[in-house]
Amino acid sequence: MATLDGLPPLRDVIQRHGLDAKKALGQNFLLDLNLTQKIARSAGSLEGVTVFEVGPGPGGLTRAILSLGAKKVIAVERDSRCLPALAEIGEYYPGRLEVIEGDALKTDFVALTAEKADGGPVKIIANLPYNVGTQLLINWLLPADGKWPPFWESLTLMFQKEVGLRIVADQDDDHYGRLGVLAGWCTDAHMVFDVPPQAFTPPPKVTSTVVHLMPRTNPLPCEVSKLERITHAAFGQRRKMLRQSLKPVGGEALLNKAGIDPQRRAETLSVEEFVTLANCL
Repeated sequence: MATLDGLPPLRDVIQRHGLDAKKALGQNFLLDLNLTQKIARSAGSLEGVTVFEVGPGPGGLTRAILSLGAKKVIAVERDSRCLPALAEIGEYYPGRLEVIEGDALKTDFVALTAEKADGGPVKIIANLPYNVGTQLLINWLLPADGKWPPFWESLTLMFQKEVGLRIVADQDDDHYGRLGVLAGWCTDAHMVFDVPPQAFTPPPKVTSTVVHLMPRTNPLPCEVSKLERITHAAFGQRRKMLRQSLKPVGGEALLNKAGIDPQRRAETLSVEEFVTLANCL
C-alpha cells in the first residue's frame, strides 16, 4: 500500500506495535493519510513554524505536519505504547520531532514555547482526545501568562461536532453558550470540514469536525474571571429571563446598569453585551 511519505502504512504501524485504541484515553486513530494532510493544510503554511500536537497516537497527523514543512513538531503523548512508533517518525525526520510523554492538561505550553520555539511562530494542530478537548481549548484561550495575543498563532483542532458547533455559535443559536461567548470574545473561529465516524479506528458514535481559531488582535477589554461568572450564571439557567438567572451576580440592577432588558434570555445576548455586563459587575 502506497503512502504519502516513505514511512509504512499506519495500519502496519498499529499492528506491529500493538496499538489498539484505548477508550479510557479518548483514543480514535485516523489512518487515512490524505485526511491527516487535509487537516494539517487547514492550519495554513507551516514553513518555519513550531507545531504543538496533543495525542499524536501512532503519528498520522504528525507525519502530515512534518511533510508539509513544519520546522519542528513538539508532540505531547500520554500513552507510552505510542512512543516507539513516534520514535520511528523522528528518525525519518531527524531533529524535527520531539515527543514529551505526559498529560497535556498539566503541560505548560507557554513555558514550552519560550524554551523550544526560538521566538518563531507557534501553531497548535491536534486531533484532540474527546475527553479532554474542551478543557484544553479553554486553557489555550486563557493562557497561563495572561498575555494577549497568546503564544499561539492559530489553533486547528478536531472535536466532536457538537463541541465544534458550540465553539463557533453566535447569539440566537441553539448551541450558543459559555464556550461560544469565550471563543467569540477572543478569537475568530470557524468550522472547516466534518470527519465521518468511519474515518477512525475504532469508529466513534459521533461525527467529528475540524475547527480553526485565530486570535483577535484586540479583544474588547474585559476581566476574564468576571466574564466567566456572568456566562456561568446566565447559561446555568438559560431558559429563564436574565433578571432571574443573573440574580447571584446582581440581577436586575446589573442589567439596568448595562442597559440590557431584564426580560431577555442568555442566548439573545451578543458577545459585546456579555462583555458589557462583565465590566459592570
